Amino acid sequence: MKRTAIVLAALMLFASAELCAQDAQINTGINKGQDRVRLAAADFKSLSNDAVLPPLLQTFNTTLFSDLDNAGIFDMVSKSFYPLEQPGSPNEMKLDAWNVPPPNTAMVAFGNLNVQGGELVVAGWLFDVKNSSSPLVMGKQYKGEATDASARSIAHKFADEIIQRLGGGIAGIAESQIVFISNRTGNKEVWMMDYDGANQRQITTLGSISLSPRISPDGSRIAFSSYAHGGPHITMYSLELNRFVSFPRFEGTNNSPAWSPDGTKLAFSSSMRGSSEIFISDISGNNPKRVTAFTGGNLSPAFNPKTGAQIAFVSGRTGLPQIYLMDADGTNTERLTDTGYAVSPSWSPNGQYLTFAWRRKYGPGVPGSQDIYVMDAASRKWVQLTFDSGVNDFPCWSPDGRHIVFESIRDGRAQIWTMLADGTQQKALTTAGQNFQPNWSFK
Repeated sequence: MKRTAIVLAALMLFASAELCAQDAQINTGINKGQDRVRLAAADFKSLSNDAVLPPLLQTFNTTLFSDLDNAGIFDMVSKSFYPLEQPGSPNEMKLDAWNVPPPNTAMVAFGNLNVQGGELVVAGWLFDVKNSSSPLVMGKQYKGEATDASARSIAHKFADEIIQRLGGGIAGIAESQIVFISNRTGNKEVWMMDYDGANQRQITTLGSISLSPRISPDGSRIAFSSYAHGGPHITMYSLELNRFVSFPRFEGTNNSPAWSPDGTKLAFSSSMRGSSEIFISDISGNNPKRVTAFTGGNLSPAFNPKTGAQIAFVSGRTGLPQIYLMDADGTNTERLTDTGYAVSPSWSPNGQYLTFAWRRKYGPGVPGSQDIYVMDAASRKWVQLTFDSGVNDFPCWSPDGRHIVFESIRDGRAQIWTMLADGTQQKALTTAGQNFQPNWSFK
């Protein structure tokens, strides 16, 4: 037995546990070693009797509380513990009612909604109720259309402001997007949704098979692999133009595109010159340069998002697929995993850790599930995040490094799930049809 430790992302807490010869279970945190803030989110108040406000108020309050709860860095106070008189403005705040049991909270978010000139106007505050002399931490005002979508968007913005203020300066993810593949219309098309599974909408209507969608760092394009015109070929869709943009149709099999962190290059796997190798081109597909040259298949490249100087990828050069690391020019190749069947690497935003799918015990008659792991790329120390919960694959980090989205086949159906980066709070984001290969936006 020996002791080991791993830091998960920029916000991971050092923690240690017993490391056995065959398995590692490491208790981790996600709040930089700090105590979790005890936070209350009082229901915002309506400032008028306008008939349009009640449903908008409901949407706003539900979204705000959910966003703060999903952040993973707060102890959210149950609304059943809140004082009967809740504030809608600073002059209504009674600090003594919040900083004692049963709420016993440290911070309170509160505010009001109104409709003025057909616009939704939201005023929100964050108070440190333990600081009676200077409780104001933040005050914000937002305006938007008097629609459900706008109420939800404003709640996301306010939640992200709170998360950044109280979470070590790391931006929240409530406004981020997840792109994925769904077969709910009968074909495997590219879809997108909000980070929490809301607003699921279809992007492509190719009537074929689409795979491995990857959204660009600036959120303007989606690169994916498609069988719509033979192939598979790398295909590019512009979210700004709402149409496809040109990308060469190379010979052979072309899949698993990956953006460089500056958005100027695209890595992908292609058999245009025989065996499947990793190529890098500009984002228009020009001047593809091969950076691997090994038989056995090389695929699933992933640029280090912090430096762009390294690429993690999958190769079968020694037999079963394993995770490898190389410089972006193809030099200094290292093998990271040492056994089993390992696929689908994804970097943490700080460029230090990899999450991937790993079936550590693999072979005929050998029991063992395919689970999500995180590895420190420098030390090779790893932690398992899912345990015997079906077949788990295609993990991808959130832009704040606190969450991971992944595909999981449980009860025979593939769905998109999320969890905190320590493996807790696992929940499904999709239920309709089957859904695959998620990719989180860069911001």
